[in-house]
Amino acid sequence: MGFSDTVLEIFGLGIGSLIGLVLGFFLFIYSEPKKVKDPAIRPLHELEKSNLEDILAEIPLWIKCPDYDRVDWLNKFVWDMWPYLDKAICSTIRSMAQPIFAEYIGQYHIEAIEFDELSLGTLPPIVYGLKVCETNENELVMEPAFRWAGNPNIVLVLKLLSLRIKIQLVDLQVFAAPRITLKPLVPTFPCFANIVVSLLEKPHVDFGMNILGGDIMSIPGLYRFIQETIKKQVAGLYLWPRTLEIPILDASTAAIKKPVGILQVKVVRALKLLRMDFLGTSDPYVKLSLTEDRLPAKKTTIKMKSLNPEWNEKFKLIVKDPHSQGLELQVYDWDKVGRHDRLGMQLIPLQVLTPGETKEFVLDLVKNTNLNDPQNKKRRGQLVVELTYVPFKLDSVTSNGPGGGYGKTESGISRSSDSGETPDEAGLLSVMIVGAEEVEGEHHNNPYALLCFKGEEKKTKVIKKSRNPNWNEDFQFTLDEPPLHEKIHIEVLSKSRALSFRAKESLGYVEINLNDVVHNGRMNQKYHLIDSKNGQLHVELSWTKA
Repeated sequence: MGFSDTVLEIFGLGIGSLIGLVLGFFLFIYSEPKKVKDPAIRPLHELEKSNLEDILAEIPLWIKCPDYDRVDWLNKFVWDMWPYLDKAICSTIRSMAQPIFAEYIGQYHIEAIEFDELSLGTLPPIVYGLKVCETNENELVMEPAFRWAGNPNIVLVLKLLSLRIKIQLVDLQVFAAPRITLKPLVPTFPCFANIVVSLLEKPHVDFGMNILGGDIMSIPGLYRFIQETIKKQVAGLYLWPRTLEIPILDASTAAIKKPVGILQVKVVRALKLLRMDFLGTSDPYVKLSLTEDRLPAKKTTIKMKSLNPEWNEKFKLIVKDPHSQGLELQVYDWDKVGRHDRLGMQLIPLQVLTPGETKEFVLDLVKNTNLNDPQNKKRRGQLVVELTYVPFKLDSVTSNGPGGGYGKTESGISRSSDSGETPDEAGLLSVMIVGAEEVEGEHHNNPYALLCFKGEEKKTKVIKKSRNPNWNEDFQFTLDEPPLHEKIHIEVLSKSRALSFRAKESLGYVEINLNDVVHNGRMNQKYHLIDSKNGQLHVELSWTKA
């Protein structure tokens, strides 16, 4: 009985399973599924106000604005790279802050300003969306939107009247929407020469500040004042069209724009300027500079106690791109103590000028370039200027003759040209100090080059511990007439890195006669350094007629 029962149970299990599979198959095929209701979808404007406020803050920018892309991969990349980015950014901050701090040394009894601690912490910024803009220029434009709620450790030490005051920045939060431009694009890694950063709107900055162990931001009214001051200062420096330019590649490897003309500026007069002094007057002067140019600004003389000054002073500025550059004019009130107050400014695009024609402008001075700023409606006076753009002649730079090639001269003075031609046009003299070879000092070897021409001195950067420095730095001079009987004096010096009685040491010099440069247009030569055993200096010179 036991064996037969077991066989029957196995047989019945197999038959039952088979019948169940067949019935289940027919029910699955021929039965109608129940309809699933779609989830209720409601537009945002139909939500209650409280629910809407909770949701909007969390919606990423790539959902709000279709032009922005989701970049989670970038946030992961920044997270992994942050320890190294922290060190690199802090090093850049130190180098940029050093000359700024140096301006205040000696003022207001300040003895020293330095960073005691400088770290951006362990929390990187988060990018909530990235927009890439297309332009016709040789550049790449990106507009990220990021938030940074970090834990930086930034301690600044201020030495004031023999006191050592520590200022600590805590609980830093930054919300910003910058425009980052990589330009110009070049065929050398990382394929761009400069990073240009500007802000599309005023950033949100929130932080605490501890001085002598107490948080001064808790003082009533001070928190809001500091917040607004920082926003205005940052916006005044970097709000578009103002930019911060960070060089990445050396000028020798990047496609740097060459000069294409000269802008002649005559600052005539100013009318009805603001009263800044106690007695109801001002001491105005004007600063002139071209946008996209890192050369120092030119200045007029100071007219003491005048609201309607007359200057009639002429200046010449080197133009590299008349289609994108503009002339920035800033009128300041000179002060004997402290910073000079800006009375107003104005910007003139060079593309409004007709080459070779003089045009007079009567400019209404404004507070800044932000057209929506209500302070620009305040009357700040007028500035009268005359502008003339003179482009260079296309055939002014030639490479014919012995000066156009690459060679050497045995003495420090080059040969004069045999040509009797004496051009009489104004123009631009460019001096490219490429580098030096086999320069050696007796006490140290940190060479740099000092250029002297017509009483003006310019110098290259210092190359530490090198006998074969490469500078590749270009210096330019606008002249009213060809420098036919002029010489350029270039001396290679070494600067000691430590305190020493021999802080500077001469490694040799050359004097270059400019006759050949004027007649040939260009020279590219190596010169043996006088007072040097084997040293040579590589210089490229060009004369461009206006």
